[in-house]
Amino acid sequence: MSVPAAAAAQCPGSIAVQILGSGGPIAEGARAGSSAIIWIDGKAVALIDAGSGAFVRYGEAGVRFEDHRVIALTHFHADHVADLGAILNSGSFSDRSEDLPILGPQGSEYFPGVTEHLKALFDPKSGAFRYLSGFLDGSAGKPRIVPVEIASEGQAQPFIDAETGLTITPIPVQHGVVPALAYRIEVRGKMIVFAGDQNEFSDAFIANLAGRTPDLLIVHNVIPEGQGQPRGLHRPPSSLGTMAAAIDPRLLVLSHNMQRALVRQPEGEAAIRASYAGPMTIADDLACYAL
Repeated sequence: MSVPAAAAAQCPGSIAVQILGSGGPIAEGARAGSSAIIWIDGKAVALIDAGSGAFVRYGEAGVRFEDHRVIALTHFHADHVADLGAILNSGSFSDRSEDLPILGPQGSEYFPGVTEHLKALFDPKSGAFRYLSGFLDGSAGKPRIVPVEIASEGQAQPFIDAETGLTITPIPVQHGVVPALAYRIEVRGKMIVFAGDQNEFSDAFIANLAGRTPDLLIVHNVIPEGQGQPRGLHRPPSSLGTMAAAIDPRLLVLSHNMQRALVRQPEGEAAIRASYAGPMTIADDLACYAL
């Protein structure tokens, strides 16, 4: 159940998801770029994406960098990773000393992989923020970040955190020429799925999740129906409905909300409802979903 952003600094319950950023790549309102936190027993154990504006929401949510067990990145569009450097820089002021795994896709001729992206930020000779190069080797009082590259094709090995029991299974998806991942996250019998940016040709994603009935299926509400939309990058509402009907979540959460979709929201929801009849909500920044 979603609660107002001002109701609490942290999500209630033993397991919860908080949407830090529910918007997209255009500065068109009060929504930050895509980002979310997995809370377990009041600790922010996982950060999923860190889009533009997530740095501010991260602070408003009361997140402690020391509590992260993992960061998982879906792909390297700016509205999903632009604030990663800012969040890591903030974390350098914390008491954290242990390594921090950062999951992300392998690169291609068009986009870097997670290792190359982190080097572009922090390499001691060529990085944009080379003064923070200690993140790459754990020097200068920085916690070491450990990139975990995941192929954008085939079946990936899950990331398992022994301390919390959190399991993150990457699922490659189609997002034009962009290497991209979705994530299936399981802990204590609960399942959360971040569909990420994907188009309607991401058949392997549906095959992986069909009939699993996750507690939350978080999808991207980016484009309306009709011609002239970037369908090679994103699913239109009718395809979101087909996907949700196959996966059968206990709650479908529409995030990554862009105005071009929101101004035609009744039409979009009708297209979703043509296939999917289950519970559905539109996320706002800092919305909490307790499981």
